Amino acid sequence: METGLCILLTFLLQQIAHAGGHDGGHDGGHDGCVPGFQVRNYQLVLSGPLQKGQPLLQVEFDDCAGNEDVSFEVSDPSFHVDGDLNLVPHRDVESCGPVLLVHGFGSHADDRAQVDVSPLPVRSENTLMEVLGLDLKPPYRSKRALLIPPMIVTENQRAPFPRLIGKSHVILTEKPVHHIFRLTGPGADQYPKGLFTIDIDTGDVSVSRSLDREAIDSYQLEVSTTDFSGNVIEGPVILVVTVIDQNDNRPIFKESRYTGEVLEGSPTGTTVMTMTAFDADDPNTDNAVLRYNIIRQSPDKPSPNMFYIDAEKGDIVTVISPSLLDRETLPTTTYELEIVAKDMAGSEVGLTGTATATITITDKNDHAPEFTHPLVTGRFVLQEELGLISSRAEAQRLQHRMKFEARVHEGSRGVVVNLTVDDRDDPATGAWRATYSIISGDPRRSFEVQTNPDNNEGMLSVVKPLDYETAALHTLLIRVENEDPLVPDVGYGPSSTATIHVTVEDVNEGPDFFPDPLLVTRMENIPVGSFVASLNASDPDILETQSIRYAVLSDPAAWLSVNPVRGTVNTSASLDRESPYVQANKYTALFVATDNGTPPATGTGTLIIHLEDYNDNAPFVVPSVAQVCEDAGDMNVAVVAGRDRDLAPNAAPFKIELGKQPGLDKTWRVTRINSTHSQIMLLHSLKKANYQLPLLITDSGVPPLSNSTEVKVQVCICTKTKRYCSSAHSHRTSLVVLLSTLLLVRLSVFGFGSFSRLSSPSSSHFQSEEEKQRLGGSFCFLSSRSSEKHSVCVRLEDQLKQKRTF
Repeated sequence: METGLCILLTFLLQQIAHAGGHDGGHDGGHDGCVPGFQVRNYQLVLSGPLQKGQPLLQVEFDDCAGNEDVSFEVSDPSFHVDGDLNLVPHRDVESCGPVLLVHGFGSHADDRAQVDVSPLPVRSENTLMEVLGLDLKPPYRSKRALLIPPMIVTENQRAPFPRLIGKSHVILTEKPVHHIFRLTGPGADQYPKGLFTIDIDTGDVSVSRSLDREAIDSYQLEVSTTDFSGNVIEGPVILVVTVIDQNDNRPIFKESRYTGEVLEGSPTGTTVMTMTAFDADDPNTDNAVLRYNIIRQSPDKPSPNMFYIDAEKGDIVTVISPSLLDRETLPTTTYELEIVAKDMAGSEVGLTGTATATITITDKNDHAPEFTHPLVTGRFVLQEELGLISSRAEAQRLQHRMKFEARVHEGSRGVVVNLTVDDRDDPATGAWRATYSIISGDPRRSFEVQTNPDNNEGMLSVVKPLDYETAALHTLLIRVENEDPLVPDVGYGPSSTATIHVTVEDVNEGPDFFPDPLLVTRMENIPVGSFVASLNASDPDILETQSIRYAVLSDPAAWLSVNPVRGTVNTSASLDRESPYVQANKYTALFVATDNGTPPATGTGTLIIHLEDYNDNAPFVVPSVAQVCEDAGDMNVAVVAGRDRDLAPNAAPFKIELGKQPGLDKTWRVTRINSTHSQIMLLHSLKKANYQLPLLITDSGVPPLSNSTEVKVQVCICTKTKRYCSSAHSHRTSLVVLLSTLLLVRLSVFGFGSFSRLSSPSSSHFQSEEEKQRLGGSFCFLSSRSSEKHSVCVRLEDQLKQKRTF
C-alpha cells in the first residue's frame, strides 16, 4: 500500500513539473522581446494549507527595459508577487479560489496572467487499490496495472499545439510486455473529434486546439492498452479532463433599459426595482461573481445620491428622505441611473457590463382640489341674438368678479357656468381628475354637474327647464372631490366647496294644453257639425293677463274645425272609421294655442278621437274564383269565407246562400261550416266551362247589410300532372231560365215550326266549345216555317233582360 501511494505522488509531481515547463516557452516563437508576461497561464497544485512567505511559483515578466518600475497586483489580496517574481502568500492560507489573476504593469508594459489552482487529487484506500489493481478479480491474473490520473486544461490557450496535459502509466509487476496506448470517447474518436490525442508508446495525452469551457466544461475519455494485434491488455480506464475557466465573458444584462416606479413620499430604504446581470463564466469561481454599482444619476437634484444599489443583490432602494421625495417639488418626475455590473467580485481586473434604469416618481393623492377665483358666466339664453355677452373679453371680465353667479332664461336647458379648480397632483390620474356633486339647493334635480375631461372643469347645466313663476332664484352648494381617495393625513377643506346663485329670468311662455293629449270617443258617420271636444289651454305667465286663440295645426282627413275663441271642436265632414287616416280606431289631430304676448308664444295640443263602428260596410265573399275537375268524384267545389270592414257585432256571423235566381238549387248547394265560412257543392257534373255562381252574403249588424256577389267556378279537364281550364267568358248559372226565355222568343217570332241552333247567321253548326265561347255567348236560331229560312241571333245578356217581360 505505501509503495503504491509513493508511486502515485511521484507521478503527480512529475505531471506538475512537466506542465509548468511546457507552458514556460514563448507563444508563437517571437524573435524579439515582447513586453509583458512571457507565459500567461500557470498551473498550481495545492497539497495542503499554505504558509506565509512560501514561494509557490515564479512568473515570467519582462518589460524589455529591465523591470525597474514594474508592480504587480493579485486578484486575491492574500497573495503578492515579490521582487524575485515569486507568487507568495501574505499570510497563512487554508485555501483559495480556483483562479488567481496577476496584473503586471509599469511604464513600459501592462499585461495580465492567470494561475489555475487545483487541489492534489485525494483518493480513498479502496480507490487507490482499484487503480493499482491490487484488489481486482479479473477473469485472469493481472501482471500489470494501468494508472490514468484526472487531467486539467485551461480554456482559451494559445498556439502552439498540441500541448501536453498529462501522462498515462503502466505499473509493471513482472517482466515488461510490449503494448500500445489507445484513447477513445467524446473528444477523441467521437464528436467533437480530435480534441485530445495519446502517444501510443509513451501514453502522453495532449490537447490539439483551444477549448471553450462555456461550450463543454469536462470530457470523459477511456484509456486502454493493447498488443500489436489489437487485443486489449489493460483497461479501459476512465480519463476525466476538466476544462479550467478563464474570465473571458463580460456580465450581460437581460435588457438594456429597465423601468421602475416609486411612490412619492416613500420611506427611506424602499425597494424600487432589481437589476440582474448574467455571466457565462464558471459560477463556482470569481469569474462569475458580480458586483453592482451606480455610476451616474440624471438629474442629480435635489441630491446626486437619491438611490442606492445593493452590490450583491442588485436591489435599487431609495436613500432620499420621504419629505424630499415629493413629486410636486422635484425638478422632474423621471430619473435615469447608469448601472455597472463587474465580475471578479468587483475587483479592478473584472470585466463590466452596463444598463440603464429609469425610475418614475409616481403620484399619490396628497393635494385636495380647490376652486380657483370665483367666476361669473354671462346669461345662458335660448337665442344668441339676445346679445347678453357681446365678446370673450367681457366674459373673462365677468369671471373675475367675486361671486359665483349665473343667469338663465326660464324654459331653457344647457350649461350655465363652468367651475375651474386647481389640483397639484399628476394630471390625467385619479388623484387629479375631479368629480362634482350638488350637496344642497336642488330638491327637484333640475341641475347636474359633469366634469369636462379636457380641462377638469365642472360644467353646471340645467337639465329640467326652470320656471320663473315658481322660483326666480336658486342657490346651489357644490363640492369637488377626486376620483381617488386622499391620503390619510390630507382632507377636503372649505376651498373644495362653492356656492352658485342661479337667477331665472322671465320669458313669454306659450300656452299649455290640459289634458294633453285629450281623449274622446265618438261614433263614426255622425252628422256634419256635431260637437267633438272642447280644448282647454292656459297661459303659464300667471303674473300677466293674456288672451288665447285656437287654430287647427294638423287635421289629415280635414274632418274637424275649431272655434278660435272658445276652443270647441266640431265635425266639418263625416267621420269614417275605415279611413286610412285612422289607426287602431283612433284619429289624431293637432291644435295650436297662441297668446297675445310680445312676442306671441304658442303651445301645441293633441286631440285623439276613438271612433266607434257603425254598420256601413256590406260584407263580401273570398275567394272570387274556384276550380273543380270535370270528372271529379268529390263534388265539393270550394270553401268561401265572409269578410267585412266593420267590427263586431256588425260583421260575423255571416249568412252565405245562393242567389235568388230560380233553378240554382238544381245544380248548386251552399252549406254553412262556421260563423264565417261556407262550403259550395255541385249536385251533378258540369262540362268544361266557366260558370258565374251568384251568392248572397248578409252580416249581423243592426240593421243587417247584404251583398249580392258572384264566384267564378271553373270546371276543368284534369290529368295527373296538369289541369286544363277554359279562359273564355263564363256561362251564367241561370241556364234553365235562359233556355226558357229563348224558347219563348222563338215561339213568338217564328211560331212552332222546327228550328235548329246555329253558330252564326252564316254557319249552320258550332264547330267547337272554344268557338262558342269566342262568339261571346250569342245563340242563333233557324226557322223552317217557310221556304225561305230566317235566322235570328240573340245575345244571352239581352235575353236575360227580356225574360222579365215574358
